[in-house]
Amino acid sequence: MNEDIWAYRLPAGHPTMDLTGYKVEAVDGSIGKVDKHSAETEAAWIVVDTGPWIFGREVLLPAGTITRIDTAEEKIYVDRTREQVKDSPDFVKEKHLDDVDYHREIGGYWGGALRF
Repeated sequence: MNEDIWAYRLPAGHPTMDLTGYKVEAVDGSIGKVDKHSAETEAAWIVVDTGPWIFGREVLLPAGTITRIDTAEEKIYVDRTREQVKDSPDFVKEKHLDDVDYHREIGGYWGGALRF
């Protein structure tokens, strides 16, 4: 379990580039593209639009799930499975993006608490 689920654990630390549009790869295949992201210290995340895979669904992934960002290929790799993503709590951008209680719930699902 990653205690800092809301912090980037990349060798270079926080990414400074815009990740919007990057493809997102789970350990067992593609899960979609980044629709929105945050690089806030200890509260960073990406919103993944799952596209046709889970039609019409977006998922919030804490930054601690990211293992690598390939800027040349514009891909983000996460250490979770497609099934874990599919089974994650529902996310509605307009409702949940700034909702601290939702972030606590999602942090618990992915393996860490939100430190706000």
